[in-house]
Amino acid sequence: MLIENYAQGGVNPRKQTEFRNVNKNILPWLEEVALENNCKVEKKEWKSKYNSYVVYDYEPFCSEGFEINLTLSANCQQYLDFLRFLYEAKLETIKYLKSCIVE
Repeated sequence: MLIENYAQGGVNPRKQTEFRNVNKNILPWLEEVALENNCKVEKKEWKSKYNSYVVYDYEPFCSEGFEINLTLSANCQQYLDFLRFLYEAKLETIKYLKSCIVE
């Protein structure tokens, strides 16, 4: 799921986009592509699926039962839009390849 936030005020407001429930295997790719496209990782958190009060800013020793949320920012909204496009295309490609294996 993807949620967009826009920073307000300031001299140089940064645009922000939050990626929710990112797959653990896609996380390194997403961080690398974000850095290549002039985006900064503002916040990375592991949030428990079972208890909303449990939130870590580091990977717990047992990451089962946690969803990974990643907040990225950039000076220009077009970088974030392009990153969203790449992320959604990657998810669709993975979904397609999984459907090919099942059939």
